[in-house]
Amino acid sequence: MESKDNPQTIRAWAMFDWANSAYNLVITSTIFPAYYTAITTTKAKGDKVMFMGHEFVNTALSNYVLAAAYFVVVLMLPILTSIADYKGNKKSYMQLFTWIGGLACCGLFFFKLDTLELGMFCFALAAIGYCSGAVFYNSYLPQIATLDKQDAVSAKGFTYGYIGSVLLQIVCFVFVMKPEWFGITDQSFAPRLSFLLVGIWWLGFAQIPFFKLPKGEPNNTKHHDNIISGGFKELGHVWEKIKAMPVLKRYLSAFFFYSMGVQTVMLVATGFAAKELTMPTESLIAIILIIQLVAIAGAALMSKLSGIYGNIKVLIGVVVIWIFVCVAAYFTQTAVQFYLLAVVVGLVMGGIQSLSRSTYSKFLPQNIPDTASYFSFYDVTEKLAIVIGLFTFGFVESLTHSMRNSALVLTIFFIAGLLLLFLLLKTQRQNVQNTIVGAV
Repeated sequence: MESKDNPQTIRAWAMFDWANSAYNLVITSTIFPAYYTAITTTKAKGDKVMFMGHEFVNTALSNYVLAAAYFVVVLMLPILTSIADYKGNKKSYMQLFTWIGGLACCGLFFFKLDTLELGMFCFALAAIGYCSGAVFYNSYLPQIATLDKQDAVSAKGFTYGYIGSVLLQIVCFVFVMKPEWFGITDQSFAPRLSFLLVGIWWLGFAQIPFFKLPKGEPNNTKHHDNIISGGFKELGHVWEKIKAMPVLKRYLSAFFFYSMGVQTVMLVATGFAAKELTMPTESLIAIILIIQLVAIAGAALMSKLSGIYGNIKVLIGVVVIWIFVCVAAYFTQTAVQFYLLAVVVGLVMGGIQSLSRSTYSKFLPQNIPDTASYFSFYDVTEKLAIVIGLFTFGFVESLTHSMRNSALVLTIFFIAGLLLLFLLLKTQRQNVQNTIVGAV
C-alpha cells in the first residue's frame, strides 16, 4: 500500500476537482442557468414551461429535476459503495460516473426549447455523474493523507477545482460574450458549445487522477448475498457505528441541516439574479467568477483558522455568515448589492465545503479499510439535504411567486444547523473532560 502524504498522489487526487468543477461552475452556476432561464422565458407564456405534459415555473422545474437527480444518487450510492468496498475498486466507479457526467454535458450541446425533455434528462444525468463520482473521490482523503494534513489536502482539492473551473469559464465567457470573433451567428450556439467544452474538459483532465490514484483496498471481511439489500444493510451498519460516536453523530446532524441551505444557495444563485434582478448574462458570469476567485482564498483561510480555533468554532462562524447572506438576499434590490453579497458568498462557500469534508474525515476512526462506506453515508446525508433544500426552494417559489421568500425560508435550515453545532461543541468538551477524569 502506498504511504500517505505523497505529494504526487495528493496533486493527482486534487486534479479530479480541477476536472469536474468545470461542471459545477458552468452547468450549475453560470452559463446553463442563464441560458435555461433565457430560452424558457417567452412572451407568450412568461416563465411557464410545459414539461412531460405539465406546466411548471421554469426555475422551479430545474430545481425539481435537480432534486430528483440527487434523490437517484441517494438510492444508488449505498449499493455502489458497498460493492466498491468489498472489491476495492472505487476508482472504477469514479471512472464510470465521470464518463456518464462528461457525456451528459456533451449532450447538452443539443439543448434548445423544443428539446426541453432531452435537455432536462442530460442536466439530471450530469448531476448524477458529478455527485456519484465525488463520493468515491472524497473517500480517498483519509487513504492518502494523515490526520494532521487532511484539512490542508481537502482545501488543496477545492483550490484546484476553483482554479481549473475559472480557467475554462473564461474560455467559455469569450465565446458567449464575443461570438462574432469566431463567426458565430446563432445566439444559442456559444452557450451550447460551452456545455460541450465542459464535457471534454471533465473527461480529459480526469485521466490524471485515474492514472495515479491507487485502485482501492478490498475489505474481504464483507460479503453480501444480495447486492441491493446488502448495500443498504452496509449503510445501516455504518449508522450503527456512528451512533456509538456521539461527536460524529452530532456533527452529521448539524451538517445535514446547514447543507440544505449551503448547497441550495449555490445552485440557485444565478437563477435568483437573472429572475429577481433581471441581470444580463455577462454580469451573471462576472459575479460567479468573483465568487470562485474569492472562494479560493476562502478555502485557504478556513483551513488556517481551523488550525487556530478548531474546526467546529470556525464552522459556527461561517454558518452565522450564511444566515446573514439569506436575509440580505431577501432585501437585495440592485446589481451592486448583489456583487457585494457575491463576495461574501465566495468567502464562505469554499471554506464551508472544504472544512465540512475534512472535519468528517478527522472524526472518523483512522486507518479503517472501508472509507467508501463512511463517505457514502456522508454523501447520502448531503444529497438528501440538497433534495429537501431544492424542493423547498422550488415549492416556496411556486407558492409565493418570489425567489426572495424561498431564500428567507433557507435561514430556518441554517439556524437548525447552528444550534446543533453549539451542541456539538458542548459534546466535545464533555468528551475531553471524561477523558481527563478517566486518565486520573
